[in-house]
Amino acid sequence: MYKLNVRDHFMIAHSFRGEAFGPAQRLHGATYVVDATFKRVELDPDGLVVDIAMAGDQLKEILDEFNYRNLDEIKEFEGENTTTEFLSRKIQERLVRALRDGELGPNASGCSSIEVTLNESHVAWASYEADV
Repeated sequence: MYKLNVRDHFMIAHSFRGEAFGPAQRLHGATYVVDATFKRVELDPDGLVVDIAMAGDQLKEILDEFNYRNLDEIKEFEGENTTTEFLSRKIQERLVRALRDGELGPNASGCSSIEVTLNESHVAWASYEADV
């Protein structure tokens, strides 16, 4: 299995509902380092998993949607706890959409899966992976 990873970061504010979250029920901030890993069995005709520049650009475009925002105010997330796990899936789903729409190049459709990992700190992270 071949893998290609691109990395970026974004900063958000949010709060959680439920006693399990303790003080995180109050509005607080987070800075995430995001890894998007594209996987495929065989390389494309150019010897690539996906075009690394296009993958980085798409990840940045997706993260810009959330960067410096209070996620509690985003209608799409209304009623959700925007946990690290939840956000990793939302970002992964947007990358899959970009791949299917041809935004990662004409040969990117050969990818078998995309994994997105959100690193909250050097000791805590969550990820979501699904087939394309």
